[in-house]
Amino acid sequence: MEMHRWQLQEAKNQLSKVIEHAIADCPQIITRHGKEVVVVVAFSEWTKQASQKPKLVDILLQCPEKDFQIPREMDSPRDLDL
Repeated sequence: MEMHRWQLQEAKNQLSKVIEHAIADCPQIITRHGKEVVVVVAFSEWTKQASQKPKLVDILLQCPEKDFQIPREMDSPRDLDL
């Protein structure tokens, strides 16, 4: 399933076709001045992908290093206005 590329002007002129291809086939790429700038994707595919995105806390919990620590400078004074 290869994504189709549309030049911006072509996509504007055939927006219904771009949308139909995104729904029926796969995401559609829109280019401007030869550079990929936008992807048109079916809403159902977008929500499916968005719900599968891992949360940062889950990624950190899967970190193989159990004693992972972020180095800090302990000898630098900290000015805190409370």
